Amino acid sequence: MKVHALVEDLAGAERAVRAGATVVQLRRKGATTDELVDRGRGFRSLDVTFVVNDDVDAAIALGADGVHLGQADTGGEQARAAGLLLGRSVATPEQAAVADGDYLGAGPVWESPSKADADPAIGLKGLRAICAAAAVPVVAIGGIDAGNAADCIRAGAVGVAVIRAAADPRLREAVDEALRGR
Repeated sequence: MKVHALVEDLAGAERAVRAGATVVQLRRKGATTDELVDRGRGFRSLDVTFVVNDDVDAAIALGADGVHLGQADTGGEQARAAGLLLGRSVATPEQAAVADGDYLGAGPVWESPSKADADPAIGLKGLRAICAAAAVPVVAIGGIDAGNAADCIRAGAVGVAVIRAAADPRLREAVDEALRGR
């Protein structure tokens, strides 16, 4: 769970894996299930955990390891029944305390241009509070790069999720170094 790379296609996933991603998450906002399945072909051949964003049916069709759902997204029970790893997005300690995921994506830690409708930034203090409230591993997301990833690990996250920094090998190095320092 060290580095979650949120990607739109196989080429992006391959670049992220070469840079050290341990999880690739297929994320195409607004795509239909059929479009996701079409874009997701080949992800299973990568030697990392494969997660689909927001679409349980696509995750099942692709043989993904898991699905990541937002707070308001339905499908958690279907994901569990299919044996999928379930990730949930949270932005507050209260959400973290009751979330039904196997891991939580917490954030945005900092503002990010990648998601126009994101919640307000929670900062490291908010991330630390979410990590303390959560009963499962927390992955930080939002405005993260190689320069600030270690701060997220020191705040209690087990990893980081990124879009823009997905192919930066310095990101994995920063996360590994911070985890060794725990």
